[in-house]
Amino acid sequence: MKYHPDKTGGCTDSEAKFKAVSEAYEVLKDPQKRAAYDRFGHAAFKQQQQGGGGGFHGGGAGGFSDLGDIFETIFGQGGGFGGGGRQQQRRGADLRYDLEISLDEAYHGKQTEIQIEVSTACDSCEGSGAQPGTGAKTCHTCKGHGQVRAQQGFFVVERTCPSCHGAGQVIESPCRSCRGEGRVDKPKTLSVNVPAGVDDGTRIRLSGEGEAGARGAPAGDLYIFLHVKRHSLFERDGTTLFCRCPVSFTTAALGGTIEVPGLDGVRHAIKIPVGIQSGKQIRQRGAGMPVLNGRGQGDLVVQIDVETPTKLTAKQKELLEAFRETETGEECPASTGFFGKIKDLWGD
Repeated sequence: MKYHPDKTGGCTDSEAKFKAVSEAYEVLKDPQKRAAYDRFGHAAFKQQQQGGGGGFHGGGAGGFSDLGDIFETIFGQGGGFGGGGRQQQRRGADLRYDLEISLDEAYHGKQTEIQIEVSTACDSCEGSGAQPGTGAKTCHTCKGHGQVRAQQGFFVVERTCPSCHGAGQVIESPCRSCRGEGRVDKPKTLSVNVPAGVDDGTRIRLSGEGEAGARGAPAGDLYIFLHVKRHSLFERDGTTLFCRCPVSFTTAALGGTIEVPGLDGVRHAIKIPVGIQSGKQIRQRGAGMPVLNGRGQGDLVVQIDVETPTKLTAKQKELLEAFRETETGEECPASTGFFGKIKDLWGD
């Protein structure tokens, strides 16, 4: 109002400021225009004055032929300033389903069925929302544009039509089954293929199996989130399987072979080298999880835990006492080195 031509007596400088303020207001009130400005700056709104007409006309927007190209780049669909065009049909919402599987099922994969309660297209009206034999008509309020304009002072405000909610059409005879929505809630059974090698948090997308869109709009997608239950023997890190295997101290000292059953159903022979220490890990190549949607297998890593006996017979104690009497210190170099350092610290 401060720089309005009627109040400034036709001052050219004030008229230019009034024009700039008006254009800034047009940008700020519209989320799409504001996003275009945030991305392209003033280049998104350069005007080509043709015949003194107002409004935004694109032109010179960083290589875009018009402002619709900018909107298509940002939002994935065309749009224009002040176009008043009917809103596009909004697709149905995406849905989430949580599915719990075992580690064995994650290894081998599985085919399973799930049941969900979801909005699907109404059978009575085939998703149109109108009674059979009738259809939608152009909205009288917005004349099919989906938006209405209202004068507020010096500015024109554009908003979604309250009668058709932006659709540009209204249904005079709504379907009795869906009450004009074009969709109804009902249970649905779906077949899900869980591929081999999936991990906790893996998502499976079923295209078009989400919530149906209103009045024939496309359906959303269904995302299945997988949760792998904890295994009694194995832990997993990507394609690598870990397990802890206790062995007797005699096996650790003399060496030997143990068998570990893998998820592949094979008994894997793990060779224990002579003198292995507790905590040592032995890797079995190709005995881990399969690579998801690829080729090959991960590895199986077996951690050796040397177990000290807690119950000994008199004969076993006698044999161990005889062994202790013959110890020279070279049998356990780590212990000898540790106590040697202590002796050096004490100087005694």
